[in-house]
Parts: sequence; structure tokens; C-alpha cells
Amino acid sequence: MTIEQPAWTGMVSVDDTALAVTDTGGPGRPVVYLNGSYADQSHWRRVIADLGDDYRHITFDERARGRSKRSADYSFEACLRDVDAVLTARGVDRPILVGWSYGAMLAVHWAARHPDRVLGAVSVDGAFPHEWLDDATREQVRKLFRRLSPLFPIARRLGMAARMSAEQHAEINLEINELCAPAALDPVFDRVTAPVRYVVATGGNLGGEAKLMEQIRANLDPVLARNPNIRVSTKVASNHSKILRKDFHAIADTVRGLAATPTGVTG
Repeated sequence: MTIEQPAWTGMVSVDDTALAVTDTGGPGRPVVYLNGSYADQSHWRRVIADLGDDYRHITFDERARGRSKRSADYSFEACLRDVDAVLTARGVDRPILVGWSYGAMLAVHWAARHPDRVLGAVSVDGAFPHEWLDDATREQVRKLFRRLSPLFPIARRLGMAARMSAEQHAEINLEINELCAPAALDPVFDRVTAPVRYVVATGGNLGGEAKLMEQIRANLDPVLARNPNIRVSTKVASNHSKILRKDFHAIADTVRGLAATPTGVTG
């Protein structure tokens, strides 16, 4: 019997910071949403509304995003610890992880590390293997964020920038791209035993032209051939930046399909 959990909003302490968390409660299957690199939890509202009260929705702001506090550590490993902290604090058992962009990498990594603690994961246009960073590209990324930094105050109000310096924004971007190198990401894919479903966008995004993004997405094909637990559920018309606004129904349907998958069966 599923125990109904009360709704809760508050702060969860982890390391040297505190994370703003929202838990809708209820008796339904828990779904934990993992944000894009600098985004906050507000971007999931359409997916949550589509799924409705049949699910227990847990969202949170990563370090220095949204209403969460700043930290001395913005690394990917710190973000994985944050997932642990939120699940433990809210007593969440075997959730579906739904991650967009950076959050998709968190979802896939966490599912690979904790196969017995997750029902499955949905990757929303993220966690694609690619290797395109060199010294020149790294400097271009750093210059891009320095150039964009005057817009950070506006972007923060829209839930699309963190309370960080341009350098910190850039280093997060560089680290996640390094973690997408096949030498780093392929072993993670090979450890995945829980079902992982991809919702794939089309077109380009800021920092990635359409042709480059399609090449990166195509790099997933050998992974799909190698690991039957990983599948593409659907490819949608919207691009990377607009997918949560324009194709929230496809994302919600992918969650529903994953929730209906019998435990221990790849579906």
C-alpha cells in the first residue's frame, strides 16, 4: 500500500548550502525533476500539470539557482550529492528521474549508480555522447559567458541564469561537455540497467548550431544498439531551448509509459 505524503515546500541542507525544494505530496509514483544547467524548477510546471495528481512531483533548485543558496562547490559530483540529499530528506523511494539538458546527465548518471533505487529515467534532449572541446573552443565558451554576463540579472528573473560569475557559468558548461566525451560517458551507459527513455529535440540552441546538434544527437545510435535498456521514446519538433514549453505533453507521455513498465522488465 502506498502511503500518502503531505505536500511540503522548504529548504534541504547539503554540504555548505541549502536547496529550495517543492514536493506536491500525495500517494502517486514520485517523479523527481532535474533542471538544466542554470535553470530553476519553474520550467517543469507544464509537464507537472499534464501529469496531474496521479503522480507525486518533487522539484528543486540547484545550488545558486532559483531560491537555493550559494556554495563553494558547483561541480557535477556536487549536483549528484544534491539529488541524494533531496531524495533522502523527502523519503522518496524508487522515483522516475526526469532531467532536461544538464539534468538529463544527472538522471542517467544517478540511474547508472543506483539501479535499485530508481524506477527509470527520462532524458529530455540531454546526455548525448560527443567530443568537440579543444583549447580554442574552451576559450570561445568563456568569452561567450563573459559577453552574456550583463544579461544575467534578467535571465535570473526568467529562471535561466544562476547567482554565479561568468567564469563559474563557463566552467559548469565546460565540465558537462567534458563528461559527455565517449570515454567518460560510454561506461555510464554500459552500467545502465534501469529503463532510460529519451525525448529528443530538433534544431539548434544557444552555442550549438542545428547541424552540430543533429550530429551530437546521432551519436546516441551506437548506445541504443548496445544497451536495450536505453531507448528513444519520441523525437519532437521543438528545439532544445523550447522543448519544455512546446512539447511538455510528449515528455509527460514518456513518464506515463515508463511508470507503466513492469518492474524489472525493459519496455
